Amino acid sequence: MNWLWAIVVGVILGVIARAILPGKQDIPLWLTCIYGILGAIIGNAVAGWIGVRHTGGFDWIRHLLQLAGAIVIVALGTPLWQTIRHGGRRERA
Repeated sequence: MNWLWAIVVGVILGVIARAILPGKQDIPLWLTCIYGILGAIIGNAVAGWIGVRHTGGFDWIRHLLQLAGAIVIVALGTPLWQTIRHGGRRERA
């Protein structure tokens, strides 16, 4: 069940991150999910480092850190995906 939960959270975080970032992120849904999962992992790690991973009540700070991690991963991963997909060629607008 943990893997299914990670996939669901990854899709949600990835889609929200894509919506927050300006412009079009031309990446497939499966990659959005992977980026969201990676962002959640990074956000959880940062929350643990600063001591807010487990708090009483709803963990707003941890969830915001997960979203921030997903935004960073989507922002950095999208150009990398475009480079890999097009073999280093840039598309003309």
